[in-house]
Amino acid sequence: MAAIIQLYRKILCLLNCGAPIADLLVRLWIANVFWKSGLTKIANIDTTMYLFEYEYAVPIVPFELAAYMAIFAELVFPVLLVLGLATRATAGALFIFNAMAVISYPTLNPVGIIQHQVWGIMLLIPLFHGAGAISLDHFINKRFPK
Repeated sequence: MAAIIQLYRKILCLLNCGAPIADLLVRLWIANVFWKSGLTKIANIDTTMYLFEYEYAVPIVPFELAAYMAIFAELVFPVLLVLGLATRATAGALFIFNAMAVISYPTLNPVGIIQHQVWGIMLLIPLFHGAGAISLDHFINKRFPK
């Protein structure tokens, strides 16, 4: 029994050593999704404006403002995620942004809904877990302890 417990502890130690890399990979993966979307919006700004005016049912704000807010979110927040800076707030903002995208696009097909669900679940990792050891958040917390 002691040998099994010792083996289990060694496996846990190895897994714990890989956690910072896994945290970084999750942040990079999520950032890539939103970054590419932001670049697409900028590259086709006329199409973006058309979609926000006629396709997406973004509530309250004018479609132009909604389009520019989306571009901002998709180009700034991914950078913060990669850096691991203000990670929980950034992941929370992108989670809400992602949910709004689903709500405001009523004709989203089932594959698109699944994609947004995956992105939402992936955003929950940095939202609840934080950025991990390979991040500016970690560096700042170590450099300026409470």
